[in-house]
Parts: sequence; C-alpha cells; structure tokens
Amino acid sequence: MAGGSGKRLWPLSRQGEPKQLLPLFDGKSLLQLAFERVRAVVPAANVVVCAGAAYTDVVAEQLPELLAENILGEPTGRDSLNAVAWPAAVLARRDPDAVVAVVTADQLITPVDVFAKALDDGFRLASDDPKALVAFGVVPTSPHTGYGYLARGADIEGYGVASQITEFKEKPCLETAQAYLASGRYWWNAGMFVWRAATLLEQLRVLMPQTYEKVIELATQPQRLAEIYPTLVKISVDYGVMEPVSHGQTDAHIVAVALEIEWADVGSYASLHEVLAHDEHGNARVGTVASIDTSGCLLMNNEPGTVLGVVGVEGLFVVRTDEAVVVGSLAASQEVKELADKVAAEISPELA
Repeated sequence: MAGGSGKRLWPLSRQGEPKQLLPLFDGKSLLQLAFERVRAVVPAANVVVCAGAAYTDVVAEQLPELLAENILGEPTGRDSLNAVAWPAAVLARRDPDAVVAVVTADQLITPVDVFAKALDDGFRLASDDPKALVAFGVVPTSPHTGYGYLARGADIEGYGVASQITEFKEKPCLETAQAYLASGRYWWNAGMFVWRAATLLEQLRVLMPQTYEKVIELATQPQRLAEIYPTLVKISVDYGVMEPVSHGQTDAHIVAVALEIEWADVGSYASLHEVLAHDEHGNARVGTVASIDTSGCLLMNNEPGTVLGVVGVEGLFVVRTDEAVVVGSLAASQEVKELADKVAAEISPELA
C-alpha cells in the first residue's frame, strides 16, 4: 500500500508527491526501502503496488523491476480497506489460491532478515489455515500512546512467535499503555497482514456485500475503475474487516505473528526526527543549514542555493521548500495535517 497524501509531512509531502516517494533516506524513498524488504521473500514479479493514480509514473520510475500490470492506481483515496480489497480481487482472478501479504510503504523496519522471517511465517500460517487473517504485532519497547494494540490470546506453535488475537485496541492513554506493556500480552498493531485473497473477499461478502460486489466488478471490468472506485465506502481495513472478525461476526479468525524489530511509522515530523541521524546537539539536519544554540530540532532545507539559519531554539521542526516554510513544536507535529487543510481552504488547494 503506497497511497495517502502524507499531510502530516506537509509541505515536504504534497498531492502528487507523497511522503513515501520522497528520497529522505540516503537517497532512497520509503517505497524503495519497502520494495527491498519484500524482495527478500518474494520475486519482483510477485510484487503489486497500490498507489494514487496521480503518481503511478513515479512509482514505475522508482521501481523499474515492477511489472506494469502490477501497479494499481487509485483514482481517489478510499482508505485502507479498498486499497487491500481491490488488489485481492485482482489477484484472486489471476490465481484463485493466491496468498497475499499486505505491507505499507510508510514504515522503516530493521533488521530486514527478521522481518523476512516473520513474513514467511505469516505466509505459511495463511496457507495452512484458510480461515486465518494474519496480522503482525510489533513487540512493544515502550508504553506508546500513538499506536493501536493487539490483545493476544492463546499462543500458536510452529510459526515463530504467534498468537490468536482476541481484540483490536485503539490508541490508549498513557496509564493503559503502561498496563499493556507490563502484561506482556499486547503488541503494537503494525498495520500489515497476510491472508488468502479468497478468504478476505469472503469476509467482505459477509460484512460489506456492496463493497464485495464492486471490487469483483473492478477485477473483471477494469475499464470501469474511474466510475466504480469513487463509490466504494471509505473505511479502514481494521474497522471494516479485522475488528468485526475478531468479534466473531464471520467464521474466520485473527492471528498475529510477532515482529521483534526496530519499527518506525514515519507519520509526523516528530517520528521523522527520531529516525534521522542527529548531530551532537540532537538536531536532525537535511540540506544547507546553519544553527547556533539550537538543540533537539528537525531542520530541513529543500531549497537548493539557500541557507536555513536557526538561532536559540529547542524541540522545533523547521522545514523549507520552494513554496512554503513551516515552523512548529515537534510535540505538536501531528497538527501539521490541520495546517495543510487550512492552507488548502484559505489560501490555495495547489499549495497543499
């Protein structure tokens, strides 16, 4: 999944140039890093990218090994359920026995060999159990309040560290997150899955029959994409499928494989600051930057031929592009999405 506009990284990330396509990591994008990870498990011919139609050309350029027919361009974003259901219908038509891993292009994951082993365990589990929808749980290292959690039930033998999942938990308060961590029975929800394409489609047929009918139509009549896709109900895969299944509303069940990895969901300037290299003052610096008495900041200058100067500040993000400069507290960086929306509404949609 390589959709989304990444508004929390505005103005670096904009419509037509989302965060997963930005070369922020030693000249590579999040999409390219995600492709390298899955290539440790499956051949390039078996990799499908679902992205916004506006930037499928950039996807093809960044991933020259990708087959043209394996780039699925969404005419409009309809949340994560449709970004997994449409590809599942396409792949089930190609191969009724297809087992599909769903990974996202906006995460940093290391080490790759541990991730590859967990992905392989997920493939085997979904292959062996036709009723299983396999999630991935990151083993938590802190009481993080910005992630959803998976509540673990009975352990499953033979697939690395795996468990039945009894419930999906929303982002908790600090006290609840501390209790989750202390119990040892909760994992962070990584937002990645493995399932048989036919199994996912069967859940849709039961839970959201109209969506099921429409994605089947899309697989058989791709020329109607622009007509049908915008009419799909906009909903996340967690709300549309995974949570109802975990509550026993179908005959499937949720299991999860542990990811004992370093994991960062690069969804804000605060998280980007965490994963970039720091100088001796805790500043992450990109581009031509000069600073005095500045610490714990993210300083990014994406405008060649200019200098970004910062004096006497702490804990800020300062981001300059060719069309905008944004300054804010790293602690409030989740609010950048609202700022981008405000710019679009009050100044110009083209700037957002």
